Amino acid sequence: MRFFIGIFTTKRLEDHVNKIKNELSDVVMGKWVEPQNLHITLQFIGDVEESRRINLLYNLEEISKNFSPFTVAYTGVGAFPNTSKPRILWIGISKGANSLKVLANKIIKTNAKSGIEPDTKPFYPHVSICRIHEITSNKIYPFMRKHKDIFFLEEEITKIALVKSSLTSVGPIYTIVQEFYLKGNDVRV
Repeated sequence: MRFFIGIFTTKRLEDHVNKIKNELSDVVMGKWVEPQNLHITLQFIGDVEESRRINLLYNLEEISKNFSPFTVAYTGVGAFPNTSKPRILWIGISKGANSLKVLANKIIKTNAKSGIEPDTKPFYPHVSICRIHEITSNKIYPFMRKHKDIFFLEEEITKIALVKSSLTSVGPIYTIVQEFYLKGNDVRV
């Protein structure tokens, strides 16, 4: 079983993703993320045995006790590896990005002490919305330029989750193993 630690978005972001999907429907051939699966990945864990899963749960409980809720602003559409060769389409995060980085770093460092290897890719706060298989029109490039700084919405981040990811022929199925509410009283920017 594969696991990750993440933050699921609220239904409010789905409307914006659907508008992007509709606007790019004749331009991008790919696998769009199912609305209920929209999330920010804080740490990809991969396969982990039961004993380490218990450590994960303990670590997340301790971190969440000492980390305050904070607000994020979903802003801009971008792509990995870059906008000239897009393979993953995403919505970025402006406000709250530093808090996400601090939270992700705490999780990664704490889990490393429990023997869970950190991902080699640097953390970049975003919500993946589409895995691109083919671009059928150059219209995507003006779209990307037009939407690179567009503001979508703000929402408060109040919890993180340990999530089990089951890969199926129709796409991943995410199951929340446990949620952890952020209860700290520290101040976040």
